[in-house]
Amino acid sequence: MSCRIAAAVACVLVLAVPAGAIVGGAEPASEALARHVVMVVGAHGSACTGTAIARDLVLTAAHCLMPGARHTVVAPDAGRRPRLIRVENFERHPEFDLETALAHRETPDVALVKLAEPLPTRVSPASLGGREFFLIGDRFIVAGFGIDIFRGAGSFGTLRAAMLMTMQHPSSLQLRLADPATKGERAGLGVCSGDSGGPVFEDSGGRLTLVAVVSWSTGPNEAGCGGLTGVTPLGLVRGWIRETAAKLGSPLP
Repeated sequence: MSCRIAAAVACVLVLAVPAGAIVGGAEPASEALARHVVMVVGAHGSACTGTAIARDLVLTAAHCLMPGARHTVVAPDAGRRPRLIRVENFERHPEFDLETALAHRETPDVALVKLAEPLPTRVSPASLGGREFFLIGDRFIVAGFGIDIFRGAGSFGTLRAAMLMTMQHPSSLQLRLADPATKGERAGLGVCSGDSGGPVFEDSGGRLTLVAVVSWSTGPNEAGCGGLTGVTPLGLVRGWIRETAAKLGSPLP
């Protein structure tokens, strides 16, 4: 890992970000899930999570990408060593509003990252799910590279995953998930700093499909992590994703 990227990863441990890391003692993600997920690092100390949806295309949160800034994707090669890939271009959803996202209100917090070269063969593009409706109690797998507050800052960079349950469905552009055991009423499983842009997978008989993107998190008392996890469902933005992928030269199947 280059000194510049290493410094960026270190800086994210002390900088506040809108959503963050799988906390509450979550275990490392399975290989079946990990092969879809990469890290998105900014030149000014930001770090997020993303999901490969094509050989040179990553889906992440819009608030992770600042216009005019340089970004790099970090992905494992065949020997599990981190490989740095330059971001050639990116597109944030045209209706995304940063202030709205920071206030945890509905906004299409999604973006596509076009890479300068293909991802390593160890990384496999995830399939976009077709789910249009979400019910209270539905369960999904979230994953991210962020900080586990139970393990400390040294946990950053380990991909962890947790099963969360739909608690609230304020709109078609926002879901709120929580640990099924705590229901967001006390600290439990959830996302924290560094998990923004991470995948929300539905497991259908062992087949993982991408149904949402992590946007923000709160603690049980609206502070910290381990309470609610806010995610952006892909239902209303799937058309934009496909159109933008084609525009960036990476049409989806």
